Amino acid sequence: MSDLIYYERNLPHRLPPGELIFITFRLAGSLPQEVLERLQTEARLLQESCGPDPVAQYAERKKYFGRFDDLLAGSSYGPTWLRQPEIAAIVAQALHYPDGKGYHLRCYCIMPNHAHLVVELSEGAPSLVKTLQSLKGYSSKQANQLLGRSGSFWQAESYDHVVRPGELDRIIRYVLDNPVKAGLVDDWEKWPYSFLAQ
Repeated sequence: MSDLIYYERNLPHRLPPGELIFITFRLAGSLPQEVLERLQTEARLLQESCGPDPVAQYAERKKYFGRFDDLLAGSSYGPTWLRQPEIAAIVAQALHYPDGKGYHLRCYCIMPNHAHLVVELSEGAPSLVKTLQSLKGYSSKQANQLLGRSGSFWQAESYDHVVRPGELDRIIRYVLDNPVKAGLVDDWEKWPYSFLAQ
């Protein structure tokens, strides 16, 4: 496969043009390393137990992400810089910048220590890998300057998932309801760091 649509660090990433992609990225240090290692070991064992069955593998990936996201949303560990309006504004600006060039932005939610977004990849657009690297690099530099710090701002690896037919509405609801589920607001529209394309 072309390295423009597939790469792998700890998780496999398949990012084909013409697809809808659900993406989550988080602040560096937002979860303890031992928790991440435990999650990755559990996920690997569950995937192996599924064998070559793609339906079972997909179900296990969804469960893995659910556990991972619940830990992030409820975490009191690590930085929560995205809670600051000025930092969230930098990230929002960075998410909107590639809209229409690198992707079509469908929705996002910026939580205190992570962000979710759904994008549609257009044919001929730059690879999403490069777009995300640019977006994260820019927002990292701007946020670190504002915070008066240096070092890693974002965790290097993101979670991404090709949205299957029939999943889009559920995933958009999931993204937008994240602050409600975390007890930050009682209605997603009250959360100032969310966006839904019209």
